[in-house]
Amino acid sequence: MPNIKGKGLKAIANDVAEGYVTVNPIFLKPFEQETIKSFFHEIMKSQATIRSERFPHNNVMLIRSRNMRLQRLHTAVMIIKTYARERRIQIL
Repeated sequence: MPNIKGKGLKAIANDVAEGYVTVNPIFLKPFEQETIKSFFHEIMKSQATIRSERFPHNNVMLIRSRNMRLQRLHTAVMIIKTYARERRIQIL
């Protein structure tokens, strides 16, 4: 399994969701096509995992936290898709 900076792709996807890592074209530049593709799929899995968790109806802070994690992952997905399209990398 590919690693990014000594961490597994799943750990990096979780770090993106929590806001510790920011995905941008400069971050993606040193990685090979297969690593970018695998990273994209891990982010999609993390997004599905967060969406499958029970929704916290009565706790505004938990709702806000959940939505922020989903927003960060969605932004990362859009950046990776754009980066892949510009470099003609097929990720789907």
